[in-house]
Amino acid sequence: MLNVKDISIQYGKNPKPTVEHFSLELNEGEICSIVGESGSGKTTVIRAILGLLPGGGKVSQGDILFNDKSLLKYSREDWRKLRGTDISMIFQDSGAMINPTRKIGGQFVEYIRTHENISKKDAWDKGVMMLERMRLPSGDNIMNSYPFQLSGGMRQRVGIAMAMTFEPKLLLADEPTSALDVTTQAQIIRQMMELRDQYNTSIIIVTHNLGVAMYMSDKIVVMKHGAVVDAGTREDILHHAKSDYTRNLLTCVPTLEGERYV
Repeated sequence: MLNVKDISIQYGKNPKPTVEHFSLELNEGEICSIVGESGSGKTTVIRAILGLLPGGGKVSQGDILFNDKSLLKYSREDWRKLRGTDISMIFQDSGAMINPTRKIGGQFVEYIRTHENISKKDAWDKGVMMLERMRLPSGDNIMNSYPFQLSGGMRQRVGIAMAMTFEPKLLLADEPTSALDVTTQAQIIRQMMELRDQYNTSIIIVTHNLGVAMYMSDKIVVMKHGAVVDAGTREDILHHAKSDYTRNLLTCVPTLEGERYV
């Protein structure tokens, strides 16, 4: 479904690419984690997949194929139709992406009607349904709330509900749990895995937490300084890591009574 073929990404006139020789194949229903420290290029990769590289960034080498079509050749109109429908994104703090001066319902209805020709009432009902699927109590109350009236976990669920409205084939998640407490992190991760099972959605999640990656992923890519230092299945990375960097990350996962939970 998604084939990232040996891409390099540059910003401005800087001759050294920010990301070099990144490749990834993802099939329907698979979850892939991109793991690495801050500045390793993780978010740059998923922004390239969604055609949202900031500051004059561009893919200077390679190609990105989605359902056998090159995303690098997409027009602005092609992207408008694709984003939010076939490919959606969840941000680190979805609450920060929601207009704080408008109620959730108005923004959700506007989002739905941008991509689908339906009445405001039907769009409202669809928004309520998606919120309740994300286990948010009383969807109508959420729709009538301002973002600041919701907790961080609730705002993140709103962001996921909006991203999943049109049952995307690919969901990109940029550290969707790092701003949440540990209990809420676990709930969000389980719900993302349920979404995969329910909709057969493929997921790429960017995270610095290798424990999270091991728990939820079929495939893992480990990055450092803009390059891939390890890639493979969860079992490959856990038992046959190629780089010292990956092995050091594994040793950093907390243990309990001598047992490591990854």
